[in-house]
Amino acid sequence: MTNPPNTELWPELSESGQFALRHIGPDQAACEHMLQLLGVNSMDELIGEVIPPALRSEHSADLPAPAGEAAVLERLKAYASDNRLHVSMLGMGYYGTHTPTVILRNLLENPGWYTAYTPYQAEVSQGRLEALLNFQQAVMDLTGMDLANASLLDEATAAAEAMAMARRVSRSKSPRFLVDFDCHPQTLAVLQTRAEPLGIELVVGNLDEDMEAGPCFGAYVQYPASSGKLRDWSGLAARLHQSQALLVVGSDLLALVMLQPPAAFGADIVVGSAQRFGVPMGYGGPHAAFFATKDQYKRSTPGRIIGVSVDSRGRPAMRMALQTREQHIRREKATSNICTAQVLLANIAGMFAVYHGPQGLRRIAQRTNRLARLLAAGVAELGLEAEHAAFFDTVTIRIPSQGAAAVVRAAVERGLNLRCIDASRVGVACDETTVLSDIRQVWAALGDVEGRLNPRTLSAGMAESVPAAFRRADGILTHPVFHSHQSETEMLRYLRRLQSKDIALDRSMIPLGSCTMKLNATTEMVPVTWPEFGGLHPFVPLDQARGYGRLFADLEAWLCDITGYAAVSLQPNAGSQGEYAGLLCIKKYHEARGEAARDICLIPASAHGTNPASAIMAGMRVVVVACDDQGNIDVEDLRAKAAAHGDVLAALMVTYPSTHGVFEESIVEICDVVHQHGGQVYLDGANLNAMVGLVRPAELGADVSHLNLHKTFCIPHGGGGPGMGPIGVGAHLAAYLPGHPVVTGARQAGGEVSIGPVSAAPWGSSSILPISWTYIALMGEAGLRAATQVAILSANYVAERLQPHYPVLYRGSKGRVAHECIIDLRGIKAACGITVEDIAKRLVDFGFHAPTISFPVADTMMIEPTESESLAELERFCAAMVAIRAEISEVEAGKVPAEQSVLRNAPHTVDQLLEQWPHPYSPEKAFFPLAAVREDKYWPPVGRVDNVYGDRNLQCACPPPQAYEAAAE
Repeated sequence: MTNPPNTELWPELSESGQFALRHIGPDQAACEHMLQLLGVNSMDELIGEVIPPALRSEHSADLPAPAGEAAVLERLKAYASDNRLHVSMLGMGYYGTHTPTVILRNLLENPGWYTAYTPYQAEVSQGRLEALLNFQQAVMDLTGMDLANASLLDEATAAAEAMAMARRVSRSKSPRFLVDFDCHPQTLAVLQTRAEPLGIELVVGNLDEDMEAGPCFGAYVQYPASSGKLRDWSGLAARLHQSQALLVVGSDLLALVMLQPPAAFGADIVVGSAQRFGVPMGYGGPHAAFFATKDQYKRSTPGRIIGVSVDSRGRPAMRMALQTREQHIRREKATSNICTAQVLLANIAGMFAVYHGPQGLRRIAQRTNRLARLLAAGVAELGLEAEHAAFFDTVTIRIPSQGAAAVVRAAVERGLNLRCIDASRVGVACDETTVLSDIRQVWAALGDVEGRLNPRTLSAGMAESVPAAFRRADGILTHPVFHSHQSETEMLRYLRRLQSKDIALDRSMIPLGSCTMKLNATTEMVPVTWPEFGGLHPFVPLDQARGYGRLFADLEAWLCDITGYAAVSLQPNAGSQGEYAGLLCIKKYHEARGEAARDICLIPASAHGTNPASAIMAGMRVVVVACDDQGNIDVEDLRAKAAAHGDVLAALMVTYPSTHGVFEESIVEICDVVHQHGGQVYLDGANLNAMVGLVRPAELGADVSHLNLHKTFCIPHGGGGPGMGPIGVGAHLAAYLPGHPVVTGARQAGGEVSIGPVSAAPWGSSSILPISWTYIALMGEAGLRAATQVAILSANYVAERLQPHYPVLYRGSKGRVAHECIIDLRGIKAACGITVEDIAKRLVDFGFHAPTISFPVADTMMIEPTESESLAELERFCAAMVAIRAEISEVEAGKVPAEQSVLRNAPHTVDQLLEQWPHPYSPEKAFFPLAAVREDKYWPPVGRVDNVYGDRNLQCACPPPQAYEAAAE
C-alpha cells in the first residue's frame, strides 16, 4: 500500500501524533482492506468480537499528549542534564570503561544487532552465536574454568544462581551457605532475598580467619574482595571439598587478566560482571554477568550455553546447547527460572576482548593497577593507612576520627564519588577511565589541598600490590579470534560479517508468538548512549541522578495508569525476575496477615516453564490446573483445587490474554474464585501488547503483574537480552516492593517490610528505561490504543489468510484470536511426515525467521505479526506460508518422498550452487521459491544444524580454525 498516512481511522491522533502513524505499519487503506477481509465494518466491531465487552476498560488514561520526535528528545535531554556526571571511584562491581567507538557504532547502536531475537533458530543466528562463543571463551580463559554460559542478568543474581546450583549438586545435606563479609553489599542482599524462601541458612562472617567451612553445602567469596583485598582462598576450597561442599567465587574479568585464575585455587563456580569490558555503567545496567563452572556441572548450569555442533553437511555450526533448559524439563522441581541472557551486552564485552586482544587487556589492567598503587603511595605519604597491601584496583583507606564522611564530601566537591564503607574507612577504585588528575583530586580530598604530592617521585618508589603468589603465570585469550581484529578495519569487517549471517528486524519481520518483535524506533534508541544516562554509577548520591528520578517517576505513573495498579517497581531486570518479585510480594503479604502457611500456587497446565520455577523459588508448592480443549483454564477444576487448598492457597499465576492467544471470557470469575479462597492473582503481562488502552489488568481482578518492557514497550530483544520486567501491584502489596541496601530515598519503592532486592541495582537496567519512556511519550494514549488495535487486527488478518491452508487451533467465542494465532501442523505430520521443524527451516529460504514452534502445543506454530509490520510484509509472509503448503501437498500426494523434499533439506546454502546438484527439485525452487525473494535474498551461512550431535558432543569453546578449513575441503 502506498497511500500516505492519515488520521481517519484514529481521528484523535492530531498532527503531534504522527509518530504513532510511523510506528504502526498498516496505513488507513491497508487497515480498511484487512477489516474487509475479516468481514467487519470497523475497528471497534473487530475489537468487540475479540475482547468481551465486559472486560473493556472505560478508564481515560492520564498520559501526556503525543509529542513529536524532536520535542520528546528535547524534553528527555532536559532530564538527562539533571544528572550530574562525577568521576566514579566507587567500585563495588561497577567501573568506568571506554566502549570502543567501532563497537559502539557498529554493534550497540546497530539495529542489525539490537533487534535480533534469541538464537533458538540457529541457522539464522550464526553471527551472534559466534559472538557469544567468543564471550564464553574469554570468560573460560580468564577464570580458568572448563565451561561458561552465555551470560546472566547481573553479578548479584548470578551469585544467587550459583548458590542455588551449589545446593543442587553438592552432596552435603547441610542447609547452610557461607558468605564472606567482604563481598559487595548488593550481592549479599540478593543472596539473602533468594535464600530465605528456599530454606537456605545464610551465614555471614570472615571466612579467611574465624569461620570453619562445615557443615555447609557451599561458600561465596569475593576475589578481589569488595574492599580491594586479595586473599588466598585455596585453604578454604580444600576444607569445603573435604566436606563435599562447593566454593563459589565472585570475581572481576579485568583483575583476572593479571591475577591467578580462581580455578587455580579450587573454585567450583565463578561469577561476576563483564560490565567493565566496554559496557557503560548506565546507572546499574543492563550488563552481562558471567557464570563459569566445571565440566561435571554443565547440565546443572543455569541460563544459556552456546555450543558447537555440525550442520547437515558436516560443517561446524553453532547453536544453543542443551536448549530444553532446566525449568522446562523439571518445571515445579526446577531451582532456576532463568530463561534469558544479556546477549547484546555479552556481545559487547566479548568484542571488547576481541578488539583489544590479550596485549591490549594487559595494558588496561596494568595501567589500572599502576594508578591504584600510585594512589596508595600518596596515601602513605599523607600519613594515612591503606588497609590492604595486596590489591588490584581498589584501595581502602583508614580515616582517623571517624572522618570518612567528610572525606567523601570533600571528594564530591571536587567532582569525584568515593565509597564511604563506614565511619572510618573510604574505598577508592581505579578503572580504565581513571587519569592522573583524578588521583590528585583524591589526595586533595584526603588533605593534600595544595597539591604537594609529586606523582613522578611517588611512582619511582611505589610498592607492588599484586604479590607473586597472586600473579597470573599462564597465557590468556590464545585463540586466533583474539589476535586477528586489533585494527579498526578488521574489527569493522568482522562485525559486518557476523551481522550479515543473521536475520534481525532490519531485514524482515520476526513473527514470533508471545515475544512481540515490534519496531524499536531510532528515536527511542538514541538516548541510550547519551553519557548523562550511560555514565552514572548506580550508587551515586540521589541528588546526582535527579534526571533519572524524574524519568522513573514518569514511567511508574504511566505504567500505573495503563495497568490500573497502585504502584510499580522498576527493579526486576527480566520477566523471570518480575515473576519472582511479584510472588515474593504475595508471600510477604500473607505473612504480614498472619497467614504464612499459604504456600500453594495454582498454575495452568499450559503455562510457560518459568511460572512453576518462579513459584518454587518463592517457596511455594505448585498445583497444576487443567485446561479445556480450547486451551482455556478449566474453571471447574480451578474451583475444585482452590477449595481443596483454600486454607493454604497463596496465588494463581495466569497469562492474559492466554498462552493460546485468546481473551478468556472467564478471567474475572477466575480471579474471584481465587480471592474467595484467600489467594492472590498474579497476571503474567507477557501479552500486554493486546491490552494497552483497551483492558487494564487490575480491573480484571489481578493483584500483581510483571510488564515486559522488552516486548510491549519497545526495548529491543538484543539477540536474547536485555529485558526489563517491572511489576505493578495493588495498593495492598505496595509496601512489599523490592528495596535496596545501598540506595534508599524517595524514589526507592520498597519500605521497611520490603521483600529485599531481586536485582543488583536499585532500578534494574536503568539505562534502557528511556526507550520505554520515549515510546509512551511519542505515542500518547490514542497512539498506544491504536497500536493495540492494529496488533489484534494484523493477527486476525494472518489467521484468516492462513486458515484455508493451515487450521488455526484456538479462537475465542466469536471466532477471533487476540494478538497471535496458533496454526496446527499435527495433521500434516501425521499425513506425510513433514514436521514443524521442516517448515521452520524452509522459511529461512524465503528470508524469514520462523515463528515460535511447538509452544504451547507440540507440532504447532504460534505467529504474532505485531502492529509495526506493514500489509506488504504480512502478505509476503503469508505468501511464503502458502507456497510452503503447496510444497507439502506434493509430499502428501506422493510426488516426492519427505526425505528428498525441498522442506526436509532446507535451508539451502549458497555453496551448494557450486556443486553437483543432488536433489530432485531445481536450484531455482530451492533458492528462489517466490519472485520477491530475488529482490533481497538472504543466504543462510549453514545448513540445518544437528541438535542431537551438539548435545552428545558438547563443545562450548571456540573451535580451532582448522575445524572450518577441514569442513571446507
